[in-house]
Amino acid sequence: MDFADKVIYQLYPKSFYDSNGDGIGDLRGIIAKLDYLQALHIDMIWFNPFFVSPQNDNGYDIADYRRIDPRFGTMADFEELVRKLRAANIGVMLDMVLNHTSTAHPWFQRALAGDKKYQAYYYLRDPKPNGDLPTNWESKFGGVAWAPFGDTGKYYLHLYDKTQADLDWHNPDVRREAADIVNFWRDKGVRGFRFDVLNVIGKDEQLVDAPAGVESKTLYTDTPVVHQYIKELAAASFGQEDDSITVGEMSSTSLPNAIGYTNPANKELSMVFQFHHLKTDYEDGNKWTRARYDFDYLRQLLHDWGEGISAGDGWQALFWNNHDQPRALNRFGNIDHYRVRSAQVLAASIHLSRGTPYIYMGEEIGMSDPDYTSMQDYVDIESHNAYAELLAAGKTADEAFAIVHAKSRDNSRTPMQWDSSQNAGFTTGTPWLKPTNQDLVNVHDELEHGRIFNFYQRLITLRKRYAVIARGDYRAFGTDVDWLYAYKRRLNQEGLLVLNNFADHEIKFTIPDDWCGGKVIIDNVPGFQLQPEITLPAFSTVAIYRNDLND
Repeated sequence: MDFADKVIYQLYPKSFYDSNGDGIGDLRGIIAKLDYLQALHIDMIWFNPFFVSPQNDNGYDIADYRRIDPRFGTMADFEELVRKLRAANIGVMLDMVLNHTSTAHPWFQRALAGDKKYQAYYYLRDPKPNGDLPTNWESKFGGVAWAPFGDTGKYYLHLYDKTQADLDWHNPDVRREAADIVNFWRDKGVRGFRFDVLNVIGKDEQLVDAPAGVESKTLYTDTPVVHQYIKELAAASFGQEDDSITVGEMSSTSLPNAIGYTNPANKELSMVFQFHHLKTDYEDGNKWTRARYDFDYLRQLLHDWGEGISAGDGWQALFWNNHDQPRALNRFGNIDHYRVRSAQVLAASIHLSRGTPYIYMGEEIGMSDPDYTSMQDYVDIESHNAYAELLAAGKTADEAFAIVHAKSRDNSRTPMQWDSSQNAGFTTGTPWLKPTNQDLVNVHDELEHGRIFNFYQRLITLRKRYAVIARGDYRAFGTDVDWLYAYKRRLNQEGLLVLNNFADHEIKFTIPDDWCGGKVIIDNVPGFQLQPEITLPAFSTVAIYRNDLND
């Protein structure tokens, strides 16, 4: 696994840096900040979509897979960006949204115009004999998953927004189109691909109702044919190169499926994103609720997946943040009293683990959720739909807003905070989404005297220096100690013991005597003494290394 020692940075182009003052981040803005990105020592950047799009779902509704949306720049800008990143030894990972297209895409428009070839690209179905929708499936963005297909009397499936029509992967023409799109960008020098909602492409040809009490997603998630489709796509595109790095977004996936997707023998994907650990603050499994996260449940999930993926020779993407999640500091840390140490614990807990760590834009300086006060501050369509549904369910306006405020995807999409100025140094115009706390957290201050950015630098360096971090196995440790997330890594005679206190108070516990002879390679505890009886202050982390372990 040539990617085992790599660290990937996720960059949301719309919010990174605006070079022309229109309030929207762009490719030239990224080029202008290459020195900053290079200083972090990352190996690859995953770019959220910047293709032509109506932007109903912030670029995940693609109308042209082969063109740069003019609001982000030109193909020449992209090609320059790839060249300059290559010169800095940083690879490019693009977001491939191949489960659905925008309804503005020429394929869908030609289907609407009556072209039978392109009608076969989508799930078009007649209503039931009684006039009901084809199935009782729900959209993941709220409401029903079907919309009228023009004036034909048929309906088209949209698992997400109604402007995102699901593609029918049973059609070999659709699968060939997908490979052609990947190959187009391979020819541009792209070697990384992140596949959006990839484990829902395997819907049955005959769509049926979800039984009463059963969520419709169980009918189309992780079906066996998904593995077949991925293998075919790999053989026709990215699998033809040894240096490709691929990751599938696999919502609600299972551990056995994740191993199947990523075991090298299966020739499918390099790694997967799974989200179970980010649902530990969902009340009764419902995202749109307010609840403190369950640490014991979080720890158990991290251990189950860490040990299970390791035993099955699979690989996972390790992350706390992305463009669809509220900031992890607000969810799992204490931003009021331990912002810096919370950020360091979150970083160490995944960067020293088994898998490929991802850093989401702003995470490396300790950005947190915005201090919004009104629904008018939010742009995200899912957030507005959720707010309306919460009101309809009987929540007061204040209650509904508080829930959206805690869970909105826009929480992570606010502009990168470069300095403490009014627009956070992001734009000279009006930002598409406003920042709110740049006076407390920004790049300029962090690089001048912060302790988070350089902690990430150290973690990335350690992954490249110690083979046990990059390639060792994973074993749970200390599960009987409240608020301790700890694990051991092992590769031949090398060993690593990682201790993380997720509490806002100190914890005490005992470590095996043989680890007392190890070396602390990173910690955030001033004056830490390595001894059998360990005292970890609030939100602290320690990693102990040995290179002389016996079998």
